[in-house]
Amino acid sequence: EFAPGAQLPSERELMDAYGVGRPSIREALQQLERAGIIGISHGERARVLLPTAQGIVGQMAESARYLLSVDPDALEHLKEARILLEAGVARLAAQRADAAGLALLRQCLEEHQAAGLDDFLSRDIAFHRQIAVMSGNPVFPAAVEAMLGWLGASYVTLVRAPGAERLTLAEHQRIHDAIAAGDGEA
Repeated sequence: EFAPGAQLPSERELMDAYGVGRPSIREALQQLERAGIIGISHGERARVLLPTAQGIVGQMAESARYLLSVDPDALEHLKEARILLEAGVARLAAQRADAAGLALLRQCLEEHQAAGLDDFLSRDIAFHRQIAVMSGNPVFPAAVEAMLGWLGASYVTLVRAPGAERLTLAEHQRIHDAIAAGDGEA
């Protein structure tokens, strides 16, 4: 009933409308805030938020970390999902690339090539994020960042393994070249 940006009724009005006590209303409001549906500022009424892809994907982060900690197969499943996600995103980026996006991708690649070990991982993630941005779908940058975050330590190990830097940079050069050529299959 309430559009993004609108304030919700006061706690008292909500209590009366639903016939419940203040603890129930506060618990419900906290759940809505954790879900990213409303924002609560001290001394003000709760306000309806406009959901974002990043916020929605971010909500899954704790569940994904928990899953990875309790299910030994989850890491392999997540790696498999990453391959499909990133291949599809790169295919879209190749189809939809424009001069500005390609210039930013080239810049990301150059910054990654110049990065030291301390900055290598963040430059790697920036490269993948730029490809996701170039897909034109706002869900993909959030999903790619979240996926790399969920992979966490295992991703760091893959990227920082001895000799992996050269392999990673060579692969990124090929990905860049394929996107620049508009070759989504490559």
